[in-house]
Amino acid sequence: MDKTVVVSVERLVQDTTYSKYVRRYARFMAHDESNECAVGDRVRIVEHRPLSKRKRWKVAETLEKARRAQG
Repeated sequence: MDKTVVVSVERLVQDTTYSKYVRRYARFMAHDESNECAVGDRVRIVEHRPLSKRKRWKVAETLEKARRAQG
C-alpha cells in the first residue's frame, strides 16, 4: 500500500461483570504522504476527508521512531 499506513489504537476498558481491565484494539488506515512511517513507529493521526474506500485519516506527525535491531 503506497502512501498508506495501518495504525492500531489500544484502549483499556473495564469489564462490567468482573471489574478487570481488558485491552480493546481499533485499526485505522491513514494517509502518509511522504512514506516515512515504518513498522513500530508511534504516530498522531487526524481526521481527513475520504481519500479512498477505507482511508479517512491522515498522519499528522511521527511521535517516536521504532528502535531497530542491529545485526
